[in-house]
Amino acid sequence: MSSATPTPPPAAPPATRLPLAGVLRPGRPSDIWFKPALSVVAAIAPPNLTLLALGRLDLAMYTMAGSLCALYAHNRPYAARAVALLWVVLGMLGGLAVALVAASLTGSAVVLVTVGALLAAAQKVLCDATRIGPPGNVVLTFVTSASLFAPQTLAQVPGHLAPAAATGAWAWLVCMAPALVRPHGPERRATASALRAAAAYAGTGVTGEGHARARAAGYAAVQAAWQSLLSTGAPSRTRRALERLVVRAEVALAAPADADPERLRAWARSLRGTGDVPHAGLPGAAADELLGVDAARPLRSRLGPLTPLALRTALGCALAGYASLALGVGRPYWALVTAASLYQANIALTWSRAVQRVVGNVAGVLVFAAVAPLAHLGQAALVLCCLAFSFGAEVLISRNYWLGSVCVTPMALLITEFAGYQRPGELMTERIVDTAVGALVGFAAAVAVTNRRAGDRVERALAAADRAREDAARLAAEPAPAPAALESARRRLAAALADLRAAADAAAGEWWQRALPQERVVLAEQSGHRTLAATARRQGLLPDRSPDTDTDTEDARP
Repeated sequence: MSSATPTPPPAAPPATRLPLAGVLRPGRPSDIWFKPALSVVAAIAPPNLTLLALGRLDLAMYTMAGSLCALYAHNRPYAARAVALLWVVLGMLGGLAVALVAASLTGSAVVLVTVGALLAAAQKVLCDATRIGPPGNVVLTFVTSASLFAPQTLAQVPGHLAPAAATGAWAWLVCMAPALVRPHGPERRATASALRAAAAYAGTGVTGEGHARARAAGYAAVQAAWQSLLSTGAPSRTRRALERLVVRAEVALAAPADADPERLRAWARSLRGTGDVPHAGLPGAAADELLGVDAARPLRSRLGPLTPLALRTALGCALAGYASLALGVGRPYWALVTAASLYQANIALTWSRAVQRVVGNVAGVLVFAAVAPLAHLGQAALVLCCLAFSFGAEVLISRNYWLGSVCVTPMALLITEFAGYQRPGELMTERIVDTAVGALVGFAAAVAVTNRRAGDRVERALAAADRAREDAARLAAEPAPAPAALESARRRLAAALADLRAAADAAAGEWWQRALPQERVVLAEQSGHRTLAATARRQGLLPDRSPDTDTDTEDARP
């Protein structure tokens, strides 16, 4: 049987539109919104209240650097979280050290902006390559860029790094503390998300409206669940039970017509709390051959595709900072951070983020104008207002970025007052000007730096999906395939199809590139999902069905 995907004639590249509708529409909050919200308050409050009692709020900028590390890695199992948070803290300290040393060696604003732009590019690439997750590079860039313009001497640098290191260690403890109560919480949540996503896809009836998007979301959730389970260390009874549930989610995605959405949702609900994981029996050898396939590529292979993004970040941040300096604004790092916050997977998403950033910052400036009289009642009021805004930002930002910016903006403005009173009118004016400059110049840099590698990534993903499908089909056709090999082939094919959809979606939002092989992508997805269903039946995970009636995945993306 030939497994080569037909190659239809290339179509003309569609024009990438810059949407406005829906950009500001609030979505559903994250399932774990409360974890970063509570963690960041717990990480910030003790150090800042201690500085308040000592009368040294001028050091709060440095303690905040370590405390803000508590925003990271809340979706990771605790064994992986411990390592990831350690690297976040070290990355924060490294960037802060470079910024403080640069600030102590030169007073040239142009040089400092250049250093800030290079740091921002490095932080963006490393955060994306390591897939650290929200809030990504923005917090790191905010801290290092602001520190570049904090006057100091070289002798003061160790004394300013010390409180950042101490609060970074405190943030690590805050984020690891829940392991004492619910040691498998992250894995349970990831598995529950996969089950809910699979149930949502099965509930579309395969041909219903939005089924293609639901399928892509389902496979993404399943891959996230596997990555979570595979990073927990040694297998345990709980992990094995969760693996079986993820397999059930995979099977439901491969053959939605045979799935029971309500049962999947019931399993997801049962994963709340710390009770026993429900038993999802698997027939035959599949129950004993749950060998998770780690689909993550080596870090080095993920750096290459990020080159255009690094160039966009470096160029956009530098030009935004220079433009702010040319306008005579006293805080060019705000324009630099605005530009750094824009860059997403493609031009269309970068545009959406630019709109959200501008709207959120302008609204946040208005909130600051209303809160400033209260915050100026005393330093205690200033600290409490910052704590409230840090909590509010995490509550809102998962619903839409601009909603989170409504709280982030006044918090950033108040942080500047830890070292002394600032005139509110001047702060607000500079913030609005820097936001506009950063958004305009940053987006222009994104347009100027093309990403023609996006099309190459789609071609590579197509080739990988074809290879994975061939392997799975070959094993399924054997008289007695090894159960472990068949399971691994099925997982690899599912991961390859998820990567293909992500690559196609990212490339579809780029400008200045050749026509994308959209028809080939659709055909590869259709044949790949048919092979997934056939492989699951070969494993005994589904009832046998005649090939003539197998229509589980006969669909096409609109």
